Amino acid sequence: MPREAVYHHPFTLVYSGSTRYAASLINGKRIVVVLPAYNAEKTLIPTVCALPDSVDERILVDDHSSDETAAVARKLGLTVHVHPSNRGYGGNQKTCYTMALACGADVVVMVHPDYQYDPLLVTPIATMVAFGVYDLALGSRILGGGALRGKMPRYKYVANRFLTLFQNLLMGGKLSEYHTGFRAFSRELLAALPPERNSDDFVFDNEVLTQACLLGARIGEISCPTRYFPEASSINCWRSFVYGLGVLRNSVLFRLAKWGIYTAPMFAFRARRIGKNSESPMLDSHR
Repeated sequence: MPREAVYHHPFTLVYSGSTRYAASLINGKRIVVVLPAYNAEKTLIPTVCALPDSVDERILVDDHSSDETAAVARKLGLTVHVHPSNRGYGGNQKTCYTMALACGADVVVMVHPDYQYDPLLVTPIATMVAFGVYDLALGSRILGGGALRGKMPRYKYVANRFLTLFQNLLMGGKLSEYHTGFRAFSRELLAALPPERNSDDFVFDNEVLTQACLLGARIGEISCPTRYFPEASSINCWRSFVYGLGVLRNSVLFRLAKWGIYTAPMFAFRARRIGKNSESPMLDSHR
């Protein structure tokens, strides 16, 4: 029987019922997949069925869907939590990561339940983190040229390339993209990040990645083919535009914080160094 999460506070969760345990197959690490869901009833079954046996725990957070997403998830044996009201994509992830850490995750993999990213790649992306090679692994739609083959809208592709170039220039990175929703985090990195300081909207993804870069996290990428089809979730042009402005803002704030000119609230937190060879300065909200 799956567990039911009882929500008491944005960062305090209490569980009732039995716990689902599986063998930790990747370097003895506990792998937890989180699925931030909103109206995903039509695509949830193929997504969950494609998850590999290397996953120890599967957690779905339903952001107050109007369909049967939560009911389908329970039938599939997932640990399910339903928000009493819609909190947004970023707010959904905040609950996902809190729940994952609370259940003892060593590696947390975010998989969108819309079947846009291939769940079969959970094992390789989690392995990159479980063996300590990276603190954060990204499933890139750009590596291997899979984005356009998967029918990514051309305007999204062009925006992706521009924003990625801009962020690489300002942040000194060499990533193929900063905008993928398929990610694997180490427990250490997630515990060091301050999700409560971030947006509840789509730009949350980019804020987390920008914070991880400033902390000196070791970030790797794996090629991840994607599928774009009517049932797959996607943001409209206006929200894409707002997201793009947020990315530009994050990049500028990163550079200002790196230079010590201005530390925005999203970067003003105390954290230890992340990564074996990190040269990132300590961030301190009291300085």
